[in-house]
Amino acid sequence: MALAKNVIGTDLELCCSSPVTGFYRDGFCQTGAYDTGMHVVCAQVTAEFLEFTKSRGNDLSTPYPEYNFPGLKPGDRWCLCAARWQEALEAGVAPPVILAATHARALEVCSLADLKEHALNSDDG
Repeated sequence: MALAKNVIGTDLELCCSSPVTGFYRDGFCQTGAYDTGMHVVCAQVTAEFLEFTKSRGNDLSTPYPEYNFPGLKPGDRWCLCAARWQEALEAGVAPPVILAATHARALEVCSLADLKEHALNSDDG
């Protein structure tokens, strides 16, 4: 299977393996037919973002052991839905992104300029 591409045109890199993220829980922000939320933006979550997404009905900070989900804390990396990241951007609370680990399909919802402006590392593009 060919590797997916990231928003900067290179092979998609690992987002996070602790906690294990991604729609397929493989550490990568891969997407496919069943991923209706397009969990493709690799972000390093902040307290502000976690509070924001909780207020929108998606609590990412509370552990759910029955789903093997430890709950996120500021500094954790996670594959976010592109639309939620865009919504957070518009609300002024977008978390930083890791461009090399953000799937190219994020560009269907988010602009490359906005993603680059919020890039965690200047090495990411």
